[in-house]
Amino acid sequence: MNDSALAVTTSNTSNFRIEPQDHYFMQLAIECAKKGLYSTRPNPAVGCVLVKDDMMVGTGFHPKAGMPHAEVYALRQAGVHASGATAYVTLEPCSHTGRTPPCAKALIEAGIRRVVVAGLDPNPKVAGKGIQLLQQAGIEVAVGVQTAAAQALNKGFLQAMRTQMPYVRLKIASSLDGRTAMASGESKWITGTAAREDVQHIRARSGAIITGSQTIIDDDPSLNVRSHTLGIDIEDIPQPKVVVLDRRQRLINKDYKVLSYPHTLLYTQSDLETLLRSLVVEHQIYDVLIESGSQVAGSFIAANLVDEIILYQAPCILGHTGKPMLTLSIDKLCEQRLFHYHTSCQIGKDMKVILTKG
Repeated sequence: MNDSALAVTTSNTSNFRIEPQDHYFMQLAIECAKKGLYSTRPNPAVGCVLVKDDMMVGTGFHPKAGMPHAEVYALRQAGVHASGATAYVTLEPCSHTGRTPPCAKALIEAGIRRVVVAGLDPNPKVAGKGIQLLQQAGIEVAVGVQTAAAQALNKGFLQAMRTQMPYVRLKIASSLDGRTAMASGESKWITGTAAREDVQHIRARSGAIITGSQTIIDDDPSLNVRSHTLGIDIEDIPQPKVVVLDRRQRLINKDYKVLSYPHTLLYTQSDLETLLRSLVVEHQIYDVLIESGSQVAGSFIAANLVDEIILYQAPCILGHTGKPMLTLSIDKLCEQRLFHYHTSCQIGKDMKVILTKG
């Protein structure tokens, strides 16, 4: 975050006026943003609601990179009613010209009276500059309404802009006794149809899926988005890049499903942090999903590179000879890897538990 953004967050937020209805209309803007959750990569999912005389006059969301931003769609819908309205935006309006013109300027030219923003954009090209443009034009600005809910939509983008590292989710499907497969490797299917369908939602918001060569050899998985229940045409969802860790180069010149994809990458190095950084810098991939065997999963945990664990636990027991969910050597209790319980729910016959980094 640069100095201008710091000035906005420290000296000006104390003057921000939050009105009772702001939370309600911002929640509606968040619901708009969710419509682009699977299609906007690498851009963040953003929603906008325009309100005049306590009535919505325009709504919009950013559907895809290169297309107009949420504010533009909302302004188009509102037309002349935008003048004097309040704009609720889930992320700071952009202030620079990229593939689209700056949204802060569009709000100013439309005669918007007040702008309520859920949170600042840490992208160095924005980072408070959008807020400053609005304030310099005499527009009242409030920042910090429904911030956590809005940020939850774009964890990867926000983290990558701040740290140049993606947000990493590790998906595990296991039995009650923590086994992911039989000793023979048989694993289809431990969890039920509903859980597997839920994974499609996670894949759809991921820029890359990381797995290991052993998983490809054992299961020959597709590792793609193919569900027709996501509320969006599959053709509009950018398929996640498949990254296969293949240090021993066992997959070269082999015939597996993922090797037929033009977006598959075989990674033959051992530095996992370098891999993650390169996904951000070279490929603009900000959300990463790990779907792998215990060895790869354990390696990412050991390197402290997992931000979130998504555990699907089936109500069955596979026995001590089954394969563990993680291969990880820990000798002392003080070396344990701690995570926080975030949410849990039942999906079909299985339990879904989300844990975040401690």
